[in-house]
Amino acid sequence: MQQRNKTVCLLIFLVIVWGINWPLSKMALAYAPPLLFAGIRTVIAGIILILAALPKRQKLHFKQLWPVYLISAFLSIVFYYGFQTIGLQFVPSGLFSAIVFLQPVLLGIFAWIWLGESMYGLKIAGLVIGFLGVASLSIGGLTGSISPIGVLLALASALSWALATVYTKRNAARVDMLWMTAMQIMIGGVILLAAGSASENWSDITWNATFVINTLFIAVFVIALGWMVYFKLINEGEAGKVGSFTFLIPLISIGSSVLLLHEHITINLVIGMLLIVGSIVLVNVKWSRTA
Repeated sequence: MQQRNKTVCLLIFLVIVWGINWPLSKMALAYAPPLLFAGIRTVIAGIILILAALPKRQKLHFKQLWPVYLISAFLSIVFYYGFQTIGLQFVPSGLFSAIVFLQPVLLGIFAWIWLGESMYGLKIAGLVIGFLGVASLSIGGLTGSISPIGVLLALASALSWALATVYTKRNAARVDMLWMTAMQIMIGGVILLAAGSASENWSDITWNATFVINTLFIAVFVIALGWMVYFKLINEGEAGKVGSFTFLIPLISIGSSVLLLHEHITINLVIGMLLIVGSIVLVNVKWSRTA
């Protein structure tokens, strides 16, 4: 029971901080080019995690594991945050996050194919219903221009995140999870920062209070602590089930986007919420058969 309560608390933390990440990132992008912003926040998070991991430095095994760290960095950080940060310039933040959360559906399928996790009727139904919930949010949950480029970048973010989660789960026995998280974030952040420095101008960053506070909050809570919690949960439980709870994140994102960015709600939002809750119940509750 104590372990279950701890898991629930970690999931609540993750859903909240990853939900408000989207409008905060949208706000910060008004003051910085996308790749530089992505690189700055990720490098800060990487430094924090490396400092936290230093007491376990003997578990780094960089010479043996650097290919694992590099592949994970590209999937989890370079592709995911790169597509995300650029894509947020084209569509509303709530809508973009809703499309990205096709990820639990992809994760459920990939975990079945590559991780050997069970796939049964109710779980399939839950994943499909969750996808329909996200689709409902995407089609009309928010008003605003819908850019095909933005939609494609959101889908690319979802794909890279699902693949990253499966890759991390498959290699969990080989690596220390804290070092895995720290190295992928630090390596990915350096790559994003280098790409931003080569293609964007540092002089275009406006170092005002809004940008600094949002960037630091995202670096510490969303990236450093958020990814630590996410991979801890993935490592301890079924990836598909943990992924299903991330369907709740677009609801937090849309609600906070309404409050912070004045994005609008329609009936599709209500429908999407009901479908998403139904999805989580179906994926996580195994109904016992009556005799």
